[in-house]
Amino acid sequence: MIIPLKPGELQRLIPAVASGPQFSFCSGNPQKILQRVLISVIGGVISLLIAQSQFSYRFGSIWLVAGFVLLLYVLWGPILEAGRKNATLRRYPKAALYEARVGDLFTKELVEQRNEQADQRGRLELVENRRTWLSLELEDDDGYLGSVRFPMEKKHKTIRRGMVVRGLVLSERPDFSRIDAMSDAWIPQLKAWVGEYPYLLRPAFEELCLRRLR
Repeated sequence: MIIPLKPGELQRLIPAVASGPQFSFCSGNPQKILQRVLISVIGGVISLLIAQSQFSYRFGSIWLVAGFVLLLYVLWGPILEAGRKNATLRRYPKAALYEARVGDLFTKELVEQRNEQADQRGRLELVENRRTWLSLELEDDDGYLGSVRFPMEKKHKTIRRGMVVRGLVLSERPDFSRIDAMSDAWIPQLKAWVGEYPYLLRPAFEELCLRRLR
């Protein structure tokens, strides 16, 4: 089942500015946070030192502003990243609410990071960090709809074939004859959200489902 959204509904469901869950997601793991902190501190301190030096009497105010902007990179970096992610779905001219079923599901090991480190003999070896991802193949009355994949956690072991899944599909075509993108999804039976990235404002989407899928 696919129900086209009304004008403005997509923008209310996927914000232009990062929501709380989106900010947390884009903040990243401890390594990514440390990288942002280093860029923020080093870039900010250098810019502020240049602003106070005698060589910047003409552009001191510009360097001062740049220093404060870099010092706040830890905050605006995730916001900017989330805004770019949100824009990839907000740009589609057509969006629709779907209700589908889990037709099939399978897991796959994906390499998330590769690092070189020395072994006991001092030789470099490649170390891969792998993570299990779960893919849900979704289908409705018209057949195959699309797939949603995400890092698998313990709570996802209860997902079964036939469970109802709801989310958004996006397309360049008004008849949705081709699905170009899908949002994260809600499994009402488990009261659980799944997806690679939290595009949707979840309370607003659940309220929309109650109004449009009665």
